[in-house]
Amino acid sequence: MIPAPLKSDAVPTTSVAPIAPKAFGLDHARHLLWRAGFGASPAQVRTVAGWGLDRSLDYLINFDKVKDEPVEASLFRSDIIRPPTPEERELNRRAQRERDEDTLAELRLRRQQAEREDREQMKKLQQWWLTKMVETSRPLQEKLTLFWHGHFATSYRTIEDSYHMFAQNRLFRKHAAGSFADLLGGIIKDPAMIAYLDNNDSKKNKPNENLARELMELFALGVGNYTEQDIKEAARALTGYTFKDDEFVLEKNNHDTGSKRILGRTGNIDGDEFVAILLAHPACSTFLATKLYRFFVHDYPTGDTPFDNAAKLVISDMAQRLRATRYNVGKTLDALFRSEHFYSPAIMNQQIKGPAQMVVGAIRSMGVPPRDISVLSDAAERMGQTVFAPPSVKGWDGGRSWVNTSTMFVRQNLMVFLLTGRRPQGKDGLADRENFQGALLLAGLADTYPEAKTGKTPDMLTALLRFTVGTPTPAGRPVLEEYLADTGNTITPENLTDLMMLVTALPEYQLC
Repeated sequence: MIPAPLKSDAVPTTSVAPIAPKAFGLDHARHLLWRAGFGASPAQVRTVAGWGLDRSLDYLINFDKVKDEPVEASLFRSDIIRPPTPEERELNRRAQRERDEDTLAELRLRRQQAEREDREQMKKLQQWWLTKMVETSRPLQEKLTLFWHGHFATSYRTIEDSYHMFAQNRLFRKHAAGSFADLLGGIIKDPAMIAYLDNNDSKKNKPNENLARELMELFALGVGNYTEQDIKEAARALTGYTFKDDEFVLEKNNHDTGSKRILGRTGNIDGDEFVAILLAHPACSTFLATKLYRFFVHDYPTGDTPFDNAAKLVISDMAQRLRATRYNVGKTLDALFRSEHFYSPAIMNQQIKGPAQMVVGAIRSMGVPPRDISVLSDAAERMGQTVFAPPSVKGWDGGRSWVNTSTMFVRQNLMVFLLTGRRPQGKDGLADRENFQGALLLAGLADTYPEAKTGKTPDMLTALLRFTVGTPTPAGRPVLEEYLADTGNTITPENLTDLMMLVTALPEYQLC
């Protein structure tokens, strides 16, 4: 089943005041850990609820203080796709001049072999990032890195250089909760973005408008806040912004140093000054705040006027905080994640899980074995999200676009695979050794949720549903009760796997 429409009769509070410390409980902790990360185990939910908001947000947002495996530049090879050496260039020129087909064929074979190796490295990079999301001690850093990847969408399918995609991922990771101003200044010098939007072909006398256009339309301002003339002038400011191998280079002989007029500012404007102009524009903070709201809180606009009016007020507050903090994303999210609005019933358990959220969240929350990471990567792709290969420069639409009859089928098969190791083509080779540890999940529920401490089956089911779908009374609860009645009317490690397959097939499980 496709998830039921999100609630339209409930209106969230417009209050951005922090919730009362005593009001922050298990359900709030679960909500925070799903939105600011990829879900969490019962023990982690219990820990965060016990910490309270101050300590929890300090842990999540100030993640530089949290020990985690470093992502070094040397983690992946940078020399697979590289410029030819002077010797190779000379060899190619000589072969062209002498029509030496054997040498030319050998050079083509070398290039094709490098391209094959790079495609293989790209697969490893995709699997590495999914694994990083699962294993990280810094969930918000990974969640924000995913956000920026969708915001500054760049695809390997276009640039065909896996190391440049990795370097861009490190750029997003570095500035994840930091200043959007610094990240926007970095993206115009990022080789992957420069190649993706053809700015390496932008010359003084023939500027390419792609990067300038997307900076205004998709990255900083939004449609309606600039003119076509602004784009033409901004493209001149970005001429000569290119790269050599893996490093940004400003080719001064190809950079237009003439006077330009962009968004009302006039002068010899270069790329850095263009970024400063974008950040000073009144639309910029609202544009970014809206993107952050959609990613972390709720769809907007929904067409529901009372709901949209409430969201608009919160977005306005976020935009004001961005401007007041030089676009500090962490400080803005800190206020958002404390707010009464964020914990409104109309917001909690109302966001459709994206494919990465679905895959990673199942592993992190239920403790199912990750099994074959290549299968998980393929499943995310079939659900509509291939990391490092978004569908266009607009990124992923998200929200309701994630679910249809085809992707729901994949979602349910994915959960069967994670719980049992079974897939349509047969059972995973390690399935018998990598079992779902249901006893650990039941023990975690008993230690966390008061109702589970009674040991009574209805109470255990209530705790299980609070944890897995965010509500103790989903529409499908009678189906679960019927199953339990047929299997001894008790929840045990032995029947939990089958029960969880029913739970994860509920429409509510697709939401967080």
